[in-house]
Amino acid sequence: MDTTTATAERVDLDSLPTDVATSVLHTFLELAAIPSEARDEGRCAAWCRGYLEGLGLEVREDDAATTIPGGGAGCGNLYARLPATVPGTPLFFCAHLDTVTLEDEVVPVLEDREGVLTVTNEREAILGGDNKAAVAVMLELVRELVHSGEDHAGVEIVLTPCEEIGLLGAKAFDTGWLAAKFGYVFDHANDIGKVVTSAPTQVSFTATFTGQAAHSGIAPEQGRSAIRAASDAVAAMPHGRVDDRTTANVGLIDGGTATNIVPERCVVHGEVRSLDHDRAAEVMADVLAAFTDAATRHAVDLDVSRRDEYRAYTFTERSAPVAHAVKALRAAGHEPQLVPCGGGSDANVFNQAGMPTANLPNGMRRIHTTEEYVEVRDLDAMLEVARTLVRLAKD
Repeated sequence: MDTTTATAERVDLDSLPTDVATSVLHTFLELAAIPSEARDEGRCAAWCRGYLEGLGLEVREDDAATTIPGGGAGCGNLYARLPATVPGTPLFFCAHLDTVTLEDEVVPVLEDREGVLTVTNEREAILGGDNKAAVAVMLELVRELVHSGEDHAGVEIVLTPCEEIGLLGAKAFDTGWLAAKFGYVFDHANDIGKVVTSAPTQVSFTATFTGQAAHSGIAPEQGRSAIRAASDAVAAMPHGRVDDRTTANVGLIDGGTATNIVPERCVVHGEVRSLDHDRAAEVMADVLAAFTDAATRHAVDLDVSRRDEYRAYTFTERSAPVAHAVKALRAAGHEPQLVPCGGGSDANVFNQAGMPTANLPNGMRRIHTTEEYVEVRDLDAMLEVARTLVRLAKD
C-alpha cells in the first residue's frame, strides 16, 4: 500500500505502548528534528557523539571537517568501536549524517495511515530520514550491545558528513581505522530484504562554451552563439537510458545575458553513469566528441572539466557481505532479493578502497521530497536485520 495516498490521522507518541514507541523510534524522532544539510552537520554529529560517549565509548573524529573540498564540512567522520568479545567476523556499519538542502524546518510527526504507523514532516520539507533512519538504527544497535552485554565478534560504526554532495566524507575517511572484514551501508531507499549487488560509476562534467557577443538586432552575423553550440552539443550526445546499464543526462544549463545579445557564454552541467566502469568511460568519450564537434562547427571555444565521483562495483551472491546479508535477512524473516542500483552511496567509496561493503535498504520512501516518510515497522525491521548481522558473525 502506498501510504502517501492513505487517510492520515495524527498520533501522539505518548499514547503508544512501549512495544510500539520503541527506543529506535525515539532516537529517530530526535535526530530527524536536528537540521543537518550537507556542510552543516555539526549539531547532528555532536548529538551522536554525546549518545555514543554516554554509552562509555570512545569516539574518534578525523579532520574531514577542514579537508573536505569546497569549504569543508560541519564535522569530520565519526568512528566508534566495540571490541570483540568472542571469535568471529568483525563488521562495520556506516550511515551519513547530512541531508539534502532544507526548504523549511523539520518537525517530525507520527501518523496512522490506515493502520500503518509512519513518521513524516509536519512542514513542507524533507524529513531527513535519508539517512537518519539508518543512523538511529546503528546507534540503537550499539546501545543494545553495550547494555545487554551480548557477545559479538566486533562492531564498528562510521558516521559520515557530506554524502549528499559527492560522498565526500567517506572519501576522506581512512579505512585503516577499521578492523572489520566487511561492512554495510544502510542507504538504499527501498524495501527491507533487498541487497544492492551492483552500483554505478558516475562521471560529472561541466562544459563551458565561449563564443562572441554581438547585438542580435543590429549585427547578429558578428556574433557566435554559445547557446546555439551548446544546444547542438546536448542534442547530439547520448542521452537518457543509453543501454540497460548506462545513463547520461544534462541537468543544468546557464548562459546568455539579455535577449538582444548573441550569447557569448553557456555552461552545461551533466553526468554519465554506468554499472560497467569501462562503459561509463566510453559514453563519456561520446559526450566529449559531440561537444567538440558542435563547438568546432559554431566556431566557439570549449572547455570541459570532468570529475570521477565514484566507481562501480559488482558483487555475486557468494561475495562475503552479500552471502552474510542473505543469511541474516532470512533469519530475520525476509526473503532476500539481490538488486542493482542506479545511484551511488558511501559503499562505492569503501569498495574502491578495498573494504567490501554492501548497501542495504533503510525503508525510506519518497526521499528528497516534501512527501518523504518512513514506516515505523521498517525502523524496527532494519534494526532486527542489524542485530542478526551481528549475531550471525560470531563463530
